[in-house]
Amino acid sequence: MFLLVFGLVGGWLLAGRMLTPLTRITNATRMAANGSLSHRIRLPGDQDEFRELADAFDTMLARLEAHVAEQRRFAANASHELRTPLAISQTLLDVARNDPTQDTRELVDRLHAVNIRAIELTEALLVLSRADQRSFTREHVDLSLIAEEATETLLPLAEKRGLTIETSGDMTPTIGSHALLLQVTTNLVHNAIVHNLPGQGTVWVTTGVQSATAVLTVENTGARLTPQFVSTLVEPFQRGTERIRTDHAGVGLGLAIVKSITQAHDGTLTLAPRAAGGLCVTVQLPASGTK
Repeated sequence: MFLLVFGLVGGWLLAGRMLTPLTRITNATRMAANGSLSHRIRLPGDQDEFRELADAFDTMLARLEAHVAEQRRFAANASHELRTPLAISQTLLDVARNDPTQDTRELVDRLHAVNIRAIELTEALLVLSRADQRSFTREHVDLSLIAEEATETLLPLAEKRGLTIETSGDMTPTIGSHALLLQVTTNLVHNAIVHNLPGQGTVWVTTGVQSATAVLTVENTGARLTPQFVSTLVEPFQRGTERIRTDHAGVGLGLAIVKSITQAHDGTLTLAPRAAGGLCVTVQLPASGTK
């Protein structure tokens, strides 16, 4: 009888001790399912299987919380940005309705400009969504050819501003979407042209393969930037308010799209201020034939 009672009590205590971590993990799972992503298990004790499971779950919760916060912030910013051109159009129409003598040509021109901006913003949001969902076909592409295509397209804009574009690099094979990688290069070169020194600036576009990595680098002259400010430029709707502003400042999604497309291609995006002023942006992608 003593052995039986001792076995039952010992088994009950041992089972309770073993099930306590599972109970904490279960409770955290239920809280996460109810929308509470800030809760963490923080399981104490030795580094055993339960501790590893709890730590992995905490890491997942932290990433989910950060992702949800980013998505909410993006949705709020997108709503604000889309509402702005609509509000401007409504104001222009109200003014025209209250003043029948107003020149309709000027009204049409202003509405046309506002409409173009709304279309550009909508298209940028669609590209960003497509990259986030990774809904694109991968193929063998050459970053050097893509860079040449992007620079040739934007060369008239650079010449209009008195800027020089210098390209260099060898064949840089990688695997991905030609259209999306062209969007990356175009956004970076356009950004380098727009935020540059007027009439005396330079843009450098280089490509190459380094240690089984396809590398695209876009540098430009410009104002001196701090590392803290540069770290915010990939945020959606960050237009670089401390940089030189022009009428081609864009919709504030250029670098956010670059970051999203780069990540969708299993690559990395690095931004760094140049010591002499301006920005250096590096895109690293797996070279063709590598994972």
